[in-house]
Amino acid sequence: MTSLVLILFLLALIFFWQSNRQRKAAGLPGGRVVYTDTRGWGKVEKPLFYPALALTGKPDYLIEKNGQIIPGRGQIGPRPEAPYDSHIFQLASYCLLVEKTYGKRPPYGIIHYENRDFAIDYTRELESALIELIGDMREDDVRGNIARSHEQPSRCKGCGYRNVCEQNLA
Repeated sequence: MTSLVLILFLLALIFFWQSNRQRKAAGLPGGRVVYTDTRGWGKVEKPLFYPALALTGKPDYLIEKNGQIIPGRGQIGPRPEAPYDSHIFQLASYCLLVEKTYGKRPPYGIIHYENRDFAIDYTRELESALIELIGDMREDDVRGNIARSHEQPSRCKGCGYRNVCEQNLA
């Protein structure tokens, strides 16, 4: 009987260690996963939506930790020295969606790159910059015929609109 208890205890330790390793590899902080957009972690959830800005998004995960909901986004590719502005604004949009959906303002969100995470504070300044950016994007959309904003052939090559873009660099 004692052997069986010891074996079960060792199995529980192995499972705990393995789940902790998987959580860290995925960039998940400690806490309870309350939303996921990755089939590997469970059922894919509906997108979050904020009608006032017609903003929709699906964070990779939401973690509930100490009564707060923390959005996270995993990025593919080499890790930069600092997160890209586009990734910061994407994460800020998830923070805004969390606040409007759950009624709790996240203090920060997490951007996960391979081997490195960045915690991005969700400040009032970042929220204002996000809302201004959304407004600028809507104005550009109304104007139409927007010129490309880069000179990087590799970025152009990976764009989903490359085949229909009259300004493509590839």
